Order: sequence, then C-alpha cells, then structure tokens
Amino acid sequence: MAPAGADDTRALYQAQCASCHGETRLGGIGPALLPGNLSRLTPEAAEAVIRDGRAASQMPAFGEVLDDAAIASLAEWIYRPPAVEPRWDKADILASQVVPHPDGSLPDAPRFDADPLNLFIVVETGDHHASLLDGDTFERIHRFETRFALHGGPKYTPDGRYVFFGSRDGWITKYDLYNLEVVAEVRAGINMRNIAVSADGRYVMAANYLPHTLVLFDAHNLDLMKVYPVVGEAGESSRVSAIYAAPPRGSFIAALKDLEEVWEIPWPLPTEPVVSTGHMATPLAPRRSHDTPSFQVRRIPVPDYLDDFFFDPDYRHVIGASRGGQGGMVIDLDSGEKVADLPLEGMPHLGSGITWEHEGRRVMALPHLARAAVSIIDMQDWSLVKTLETDGPGFFMRSHANSPYAWVDVFFGPHRDRVHVIDKATLEIVETLTPEPGKTAAHVEFDRYGEKLLLSLWEEDGAVIVYDAETLEEEQRIPMSKPSGKYNVWNKTRYEEGTSH
Repeated sequence: MAPAGADDTRALYQAQCASCHGETRLGGIGPALLPGNLSRLTPEAAEAVIRDGRAASQMPAFGEVLDDAAIASLAEWIYRPPAVEPRWDKADILASQVVPHPDGSLPDAPRFDADPLNLFIVVETGDHHASLLDGDTFERIHRFETRFALHGGPKYTPDGRYVFFGSRDGWITKYDLYNLEVVAEVRAGINMRNIAVSADGRYVMAANYLPHTLVLFDAHNLDLMKVYPVVGEAGESSRVSAIYAAPPRGSFIAALKDLEEVWEIPWPLPTEPVVSTGHMATPLAPRRSHDTPSFQVRRIPVPDYLDDFFFDPDYRHVIGASRGGQGGMVIDLDSGEKVADLPLEGMPHLGSGITWEHEGRRVMALPHLARAAVSIIDMQDWSLVKTLETDGPGFFMRSHANSPYAWVDVFFGPHRDRVHVIDKATLEIVETLTPEPGKTAAHVEFDRYGEKLLLSLWEEDGAVIVYDAETLEEEQRIPMSKPSGKYNVWNKTRYEEGTSH
C-alpha cells in the first residue's frame, strides 16, 4: 500500500486518518496534525504511533494494514505545511463548544475526603492523562484522560473547584475537581500557546499561534465573549507567545512573538474586595494604573520582541526577553517605559523564575535554556547579584516561602538526571541529587505548607517522587507515564512566591 506520490498520500490520509483527525488535518476526535502542533513529536515517533497505535487512547495501530513505506509517507505528509493557511474564526469557536451540564446541577461538595486547597494536578504527557493527588497523603484520588499535548500549565478558579486545561491544538477544557467531570470544552484556535484565568475566576483568555488571535471566554460555560485579532498599528499580524493574569492590576498581559509591543487587557473590577492570603507584595484586590476600559487593549511599545516574561510580585514591572536575544529588559507597566537592561545571556527561561527575600532585598532567580547557570538579580536596582554555575542548562526552578531551599533542574544536556538544591540564604548549591541515574529529573512543586515536594522522573515509565522539603530525603514514588508539570491548588491560586505565574 505504499503511495506513489503526494496525491496518493493525500488519498491515503483521507481513507485512514481523516475521520478522526479531520479532512484538513485540523483535528476532530484526534488532535490536529499540522507541523506547529507536532513540535513535541519527532517524525520517527510519529511513524511509531501510526504503526503501533497509542496506549490508553483511541489511536489504533495500522501496522497490519499499512506497510513501512505507506507509514513513512503519512508521517512525512503530516509535517508538511498546508497549501492554504487554515482558518479558525468565531463561527468555528461557537460550533466547537460542548457543555455537558448546562444547568449546573452537579453537587457543590467534593466526592473525596481531602483538603481541596492542597490538591495536586499532575500532567502525564506519556499517555495524555492527568492525575489528581491528595497533597497530604499523596494518594491518587483519580486519573483521567486529557486532550493531546497539554501546554502552558492548568489554571484554577480561586476556590480550587475548577481547573482549566489548554492543549496545543487549541482546546480549553473546564474540569470540576469536586465531581471529577468535564463540565465544558471549547476550541479557541488551531495552535494555542496557553491560557490564563482572571483572579476572580470569571474570565479565561487564550493565546494563539494560529490564527493570530487572543480569545476571551466567560469561564462559567466557556461562552465566547470576544476575539482579538493581534495586529500592529501598521497592519502587521503577530503570533501570541503567551497570556498571563496580573491580579494586582486586574488585567491580562500578552506577550507577542512578532510585534514590539506588550498588550494589557483589563477585566472588570470586582464589586467586593478580593482578599489574598498568599505572598504577593500587594493584595489581589486590583488597582488600576491606567484608564483603559474593561476588555479593551492597551498597547505598550517595547524596544524588542518580548516573548518570555517574568513579573515582580506586584506586577508593576515585567522582565522580558526574546528567545533569540542575548539579554533581558525591565518594563514599567504603569509608565510603559524601559527602566533597566539585564545581563542575561544564554536564553533565560524567565517564565520559570522565582523570587525570595535575601538580606532585606527581594531577588529573582532563573535558569537558562542555553547556558549552564542560574542568574540571581536584585529586584530593587536590577543588578546581577550572582551567577551560579550548574551541571547543565535548566528548564524549571521552584521554591516556597516556608522552605530555605530553591530547586533547579538541568533538563538539557548530558546530566539531565540531576537536580540542584540552592540555599536561599547563602546563594550556594548545597546539594545535587540524582534520583535515578540516566533518567531525566525535572520540575519541582511544593505542597501548600512548603513541607513536602514532588519531583518528576520525566520518562515514559517514570514517577513522581515525594521528598521531605527540609531533610531532602526521598519518601515515596508514585508511578506515572512521563509526568511533566505538577500544580498545587494553594500555590497557584495564592500566587505563592516560589512558583511560576
């Protein structure tokens, strides 16, 4: 069944794949099969999936139906850009919405006996599932299937009842943690970067690579509110790198890939104050530093493309960098002015940065994607305090206000099985752990109290490892299928200083 050319491959795709993945590869029951949506899957891995199927999914094996040449041809085909750029407009978004319980009839009490604010969601990318863990006992409460290739980290409502997932191919899923059920889904785009949820839990914003849009939803049933074409003053279009919620400002902040601008979009102020019990420098009750009407775009010109962001605790300053750049810059979001340049060569991973108090001053620390180092910056005068040499470029960094330590992996390079522990007082690496030689160790998340933490063995036959945060001793392992991110309800909803935005 080896096809002779492109027309034959197209016909083969229509016969074998289109019923699940869509006639134009935009997805259906199965995920979208476009180059931008397949960045986590190598062509060789794609051939294996076509031949052998995918465990715990609806993807069947075609190895007994198609020969090797046909499988290779299909794998090559799905990595080709389409002849005409696909569209996903308002009508498509509206038609995609599914609300299984529109009457809101599900019970308001959890179906399990656990602290709702100390739950963990663990994303298992190996077989596209998520696990819900009790943060006190680390028992697995539930495991459920997710959309293909979740991206950007799940986001919670302030009470922790609902969690929102975003997938690479544009799906937003609202999941009720109390009832362990999907309560709404909608497809915001074709290639989505991430989502953000307003501090009051009322609005969800999606950031798209394709099409070039931001999309606003009412969080209740994911009803479409507004589509924002991301276009510059001169008409040039841009991908959106990411969208973030800035609770003290009462707004969303968008990073743009192809425009030298930052966009700020405020949501309506709450009628009653929102109280924070976390570690932000200011309460969650929003302040307005500008008079932009709700849901209207405020354009902030910047001197360079800023597609990776970090914020100070009150979200007045954004520290940004271009992934192709050789440094960073600090922008005052109130004035719109650049106030500092930062010496951050080696592709700083600002989105993974953390802060803590050091000798009476707040510092920020972050790993680098292309440099074996952690940079520590004074956030008062924006000077470089220290550069720590590590065993390789890192991806994730985490801590907790109640922990004396910060943890950083060395995700890239030959020593990816190691993780460093940094003393936040001395700014020195005091321990290097190797949980399992040869297996990638990455991404720490603490419990709500900062007493225990979870670390991933980022492998198909991996695990989540529970550590004592003070003694650094391993306590247990929970088998998982390539566990990537772990997200604690308290830390994410209270904006704990040791976690990412």
